[in-house]
Amino acid sequence: MTPKEKAEELVNIYMNLNKVKLSDYSIIYTPTAKQCVLIAVNLLLDTKSFLISIPLQDYKYWQEVKQEVQKL
Repeated sequence: MTPKEKAEELVNIYMNLNKVKLSDYSIIYTPTAKQCVLIAVNLLLDTKSFLISIPLQDYKYWQEVKQEVQKL
């Protein structure tokens, strides 16, 4: 999966979460979904065990995913 495809997949996951029961109008819009994905990717990239255990190529992949999310 390309970084762009992964970025789109992750944003879509957040956008399609079940509605919060506080209101029937509670939905997650694209900017909020993007923020959620960026938080998750940043946490992943900042985790030392992740950094130690993965090849540089995988680290670069997640950096590219982050950039693609920002472009959406």
